[in-house]
Amino acid sequence: MAKGLVLEIEYLCECQSTQIKLIEDIKSFKKSPPCALIADYQSNGIGSRANSWQSPKGNLYLSFALNENDLPKDLEPASASIYFAFILVLTLRDMGSKLWLKWPNDIYLGNRKIAGIITTKSKGVYICGIGMNLKNSPHYADCLDIELNRDLIVDLYFKNLNLKPQWKQIFSKYLIEFELSKNFCVHIDDEQVSLSGAILQNDGSIIINNKRVYSAR
Repeated sequence: MAKGLVLEIEYLCECQSTQIKLIEDIKSFKKSPPCALIADYQSNGIGSRANSWQSPKGNLYLSFALNENDLPKDLEPASASIYFAFILVLTLRDMGSKLWLKWPNDIYLGNRKIAGIITTKSKGVYICGIGMNLKNSPHYADCLDIELNRDLIVDLYFKNLNLKPQWKQIFSKYLIEFELSKNFCVHIDDEQVSLSGAILQNDGSIIINNKRVYSAR
């Protein structure tokens, strides 16, 4: 496993949600960042707008915690989900995938979602949760388009995070890709809103309908 940012990785057969468990473990001082949690199965994964993420065995369910000092100094909290998600997209593209990042934190293959990312920050600690369909997906979604072992994906991803690319470097690459998001909608304040007129800002937020929005979750 990659050395550097993630020093402790715990593997579980099952948990309610890697994100919920890791947040609880850090709050109760059972764990301290940098650390990660990977589960074979989640009984109640967190999806878009707090919906349950379907979590059959064979997919990737990962949460990790990093101190803000372990991340680039130009990374703002509002930019974190795009930062973590797009580094994962770039990692898998290097292996031959055709994934892209739909604003702000959903990973798509064509017009079907294959992964979701959620990030929270508390007292200088970023906790990021990733759910990605590798082998199984609901009928409206899809799976990763290349054959890669779950643990290899995690290893490659952490190696790239450990390089600590600057936010401005990640943003300059994502700025071009953001145009793909304009063909889709997101839920903002419980309303479905088209991204066709959205303008991406330097911190990863968007201006839409004369309003600045930092996240659709």
